[in-house]
Amino acid sequence: MRFISLMLAGLLGLALTGGAMAVEQPRYTVERSESGMDLRHYPGFVVAETLVQGDFDGAGRIGFRRIAGYIFGKNVSRRGEAEKIAMTAPVTMEPTSERIAMTAPVTMEEANAEGWRVHFVMPSAYRLADLPKPLDPLVTLREVPAHRVAAITFSGWTTRGSIAENTARLQAWMAAQGLAAAGKPQVARYNDPFTLPWNRRNEILIEVAAADAR
Repeated sequence: MRFISLMLAGLLGLALTGGAMAVEQPRYTVERSESGMDLRHYPGFVVAETLVQGDFDGAGRIGFRRIAGYIFGKNVSRRGEAEKIAMTAPVTMEPTSERIAMTAPVTMEEANAEGWRVHFVMPSAYRLADLPKPLDPLVTLREVPAHRVAAITFSGWTTRGSIAENTARLQAWMAAQGLAAAGKPQVARYNDPFTLPWNRRNEILIEVAAADAR
């Protein structure tokens, strides 16, 4: 399914009514790069996230709407007012259960009762203490410490097949590099629904264990 189009179509509508969409992305440095795969270092940042039960597409749509609601004003600042927060890219999604294996094309939608974490990275101008409080109790804020990830970048649609194929490629590269995973694969999407498939930027991100990020 073309999940990104469905998900970001909602963002486009909100952006058109709530102001221009920001393009800030999390900063990182590349420590190693080969054949479209990187070992990256990310400084700490804050995310707004929500946990959703269901299949990949359905959970992603629900999670996106919840967090979009937060950044477009479903919140209360320290001044007691709603505050709009600039949108960033990418929108990231990861499984919360070890039972969901992204290396097989069919397993992401088989476990309909499983959970998914959907998050947006907050603009770098914000610290955790500066952000307004979500009014939706299902949206939470979390500080992510500095960390390293293995990343693979690919274009096209984020279908089950493309996610599985690129996850497997990244895991094989990590094994060849002697890098151990410290987290589950995350799917990151950067583009609006009008971007042509060959111009799209998608990524699979896997956190690397600190001892192996040499």
